[in-house]
Amino acid sequence: MGGVIGTKLDLKLLLPAGALIVMGLLVLASSGGDLVVKQLVWLIPAIFLLVGLPLFNIKALLSYRWVFSSFYFLVLLLLVVTYFVAPVIGGARSWITLGTFQIQPSEFMKAALIILLSSFFAVRHIAIGRVRVILSSFIYALVPFLLILLQPDLGTALVIFGIWFGFLLVSGIRRKHLLIALLILIIVSFIGWNFMLEGYQKARIKALFSPEVDPLGISYSTIQSKIAIGSGGIWGKGFGQGTQAHLGFLPAAHTDFIFSAFVEEWGLFGGILLLLAFALLIYRILVLGMECGNNFGKFISLGTSLMLLIHFVINIGSAIGMLPVVGVGLSLVSYGGSNLLTTTLLLGIIQGVSDRKVRE
Repeated sequence: MGGVIGTKLDLKLLLPAGALIVMGLLVLASSGGDLVVKQLVWLIPAIFLLVGLPLFNIKALLSYRWVFSSFYFLVLLLLVVTYFVAPVIGGARSWITLGTFQIQPSEFMKAALIILLSSFFAVRHIAIGRVRVILSSFIYALVPFLLILLQPDLGTALVIFGIWFGFLLVSGIRRKHLLIALLILIIVSFIGWNFMLEGYQKARIKALFSPEVDPLGISYSTIQSKIAIGSGGIWGKGFGQGTQAHLGFLPAAHTDFIFSAFVEEWGLFGGILLLLAFALLIYRILVLGMECGNNFGKFISLGTSLMLLIHFVINIGSAIGMLPVVGVGLSLVSYGGSNLLTTTLLLGIIQGVSDRKVRE
């Protein structure tokens, strides 16, 4: 067993991932509520995916591509069911309630789409320039994109679309076909803005350019987020001392603005450590992908890096007022079992398909 662990588990990936999870737990524990207990429960299957899944012979599944498509269509079915049976929470039908816990199928779709597109492009990377291949991959992303946008969940829909577009960019697409993809992006954006986005979602985007117009309304959360980050100083206020989060001034301090809550208590120093952990994690994923001897491993590493980077940019960008607030959490840090399981599933698969021979 020791030899198996030595050839599969990657400490340079596990350490930054574990550090991010601990940082998120610190914020939840600081709040004094039951969220940290629920997150610890979610952490049990997440740890299995992170350190147990790589011990299985995942490479053997590469010849059974129907497994990947089956996972995709299963999650797609869950999205349809969610639209009809999920209660309205926070203005969206995104969560299926299971007792005291909730699952968010749209989060699982991120992993399902990455796995499916990795399998798709692994055998078609030479033909990526063909319009038929581009359109086929676009349909795989378009269907869940529309279903998620109808919930409505603009943030997750953007992540789905970003994953597809990122795959095209890293797959050696020709310039003329990239222009076609950009045209598709413009058309989808136009349709989404005029026919699918809710009024409050449009207001959040508009508020990005004039936050002073409605400081107690649509711009309130961003302003409070900046106050929380600024008040943390260099070393922070200390564990459990974050007044912006604990006194209720900072909305969604455990999800959308968990970075702000973390920096308020741990300061600029803690924020830099968090950013460093993210950078190390993404770097290690890319290294494992480049060293992988099969195309599936390369693409799933690229797809996972894209997903993490999109989450990182949107979440941090909205926290500091550079991007509109669209409800995208910070992977491995924000509260939420669905996102935690999605991310650890992908990290477990990456280790499992890696060709690394020794523990570094």
